[in-house]
Amino acid sequence: MLFIHKISIIFLVISSLLKTNDLSTSQEFQGKAFYFSKSKMELGAWGARMSEAQKKQIKNRLKNRLEKTYVLAFNKSESLFYEEEKVDAMSGATDSWGSNFARGKQYKNVEKNQLVQAQEFYGKRFLVKDELQKIDWIMGSDSKQIGDYLCFKATAVVPTDELTWYDFSWGDLSSQPEDSEIKLTSIEAWYTLQIPLKQGPAEYWGLPGLILEVSAGNTTMLCSQVIINPSDIIEIKTPDKGKEINKLSYSETIQTKMLEMRNNRGRRRG
Repeated sequence: MLFIHKISIIFLVISSLLKTNDLSTSQEFQGKAFYFSKSKMELGAWGARMSEAQKKQIKNRLKNRLEKTYVLAFNKSESLFYEEEKVDAMSGATDSWGSNFARGKQYKNVEKNQLVQAQEFYGKRFLVKDELQKIDWIMGSDSKQIGDYLCFKATAVVPTDELTWYDFSWGDLSSQPEDSEIKLTSIEAWYTLQIPLKQGPAEYWGLPGLILEVSAGNTTMLCSQVIINPSDIIEIKTPDKGKEINKLSYSETIQTKMLEMRNNRGRRRG
């Protein structure tokens, strides 16, 4: 039975590679992948003092931050990754506070090793330009089916700050970079050779096929649908509005602004 299983896997890999060659010959090869993202709610020591009813209430209020949907538009070398905006179920409004620390439209060019990401912080626009985050993937032999696609497992470990450079928590203000250890995040990704692109959602890329599922930290992204070569041409436009800055400078700018806000609030209370 083990021998038959190995033969089956080999057959599936060969079939995937044949489909890969067919896609590679298409000059107009493009498509869209739709992802559903779900994050676990972490309340820490504060949550230990809360009842289950209180936890459920907070989870419902934070639903828009814990569950998101994204679109990845792609061609052979470029992609544009962006969030589908949802209306808050509790208030009927968009999540304005959360949007200040959300990932903006993200352009990746894997041939030029280029990242361009639009960010907005309290009405001020930034255009973050940098190299793509290098990920040293370890290729595995595990496989599974995601929708119509045979996928293979890959893992990696990267500095946490490289995955969350656009985000912010109040704890960031009290940490001392020179004294603290570099935090690392483990990544598990599943990619398919049937779509021969080094693309993926968010910061994830660099595998020999499109990444359809990725788990990192407390968040998992899963592809729910892939559309290849739709009848309408997909335009992938590079974000072009905002003050140009790199990832490190953007993080430092946001932390400085948040520190100013905290200090001003403290003066008003005094």
